[in-house]
Amino acid sequence: MKSKIKVIITGATGMVGEGVLQECIVNQKVEKILLINRNPSGYTHPKIEEIIQADLSDISGLIEKIKGYDACYFCLGVSSVGMKEEDYKKVTYDLTLGFAKTLALVNPGMTFCYVSGGGTDSSEKGKQMWARVKGKTENDLMKLSLDAYNFRPAFMQPTAGAKNAKGFYKFINAIYPFLRLFSKTFFLTLKEVGMAMINVSLGGSSKHILEVKDISQLSQKQ
Repeated sequence: MKSKIKVIITGATGMVGEGVLQECIVNQKVEKILLINRNPSGYTHPKIEEIIQADLSDISGLIEKIKGYDACYFCLGVSSVGMKEEDYKKVTYDLTLGFAKTLALVNPGMTFCYVSGGGTDSSEKGKQMWARVKGKTENDLMKLSLDAYNFRPAFMQPTAGAKNAKGFYKFINAIYPFLRLFSKTFFLTLKEVGMAMINVSLGGSSKHILEVKDISQLSQKQ
């Protein structure tokens, strides 16, 4: 059980990554945060160092910068809507594995939390393209010399003050208390997602594929 951790976060310019970043900033067990983004996040804090990197599939030039970190929260992702499978695979599977392989070489055994999605297809043979690609990504991450955890959230409530919540999620935010009462196995807060990532980095988990219920339970772990 670790007492303090240093974390790398990708995707902090998106809703999920921003929510995880917000939780890491306020959590006293996170002592340092390295943001690796394509564009500036707009966040400044004594804990934060930010690197702007155009090609996140190749971070070999950042080896000295990424040494000594305990965990990576990989929150980068795109919608598959309107994309061909080959193109979606490049920005989902290829990019993620390229990033993770470099981390595995530099910090073997580090915690790697990958934001996948509810309904991901571990068999890699289902009808839904995005679910097959995400399934292959999950499976191959777990073959690396990383302590990989695949997070499968569904709908998530943005954290207060979020800059990157889209219009639909602002609507979800307004009716979230009702939705949570209706189904605790489908709706999470981004605070819970962030806390679950921090907790799994501090103490691990017996499960490496984490569904909504698992994420919620892990977020409450002391």
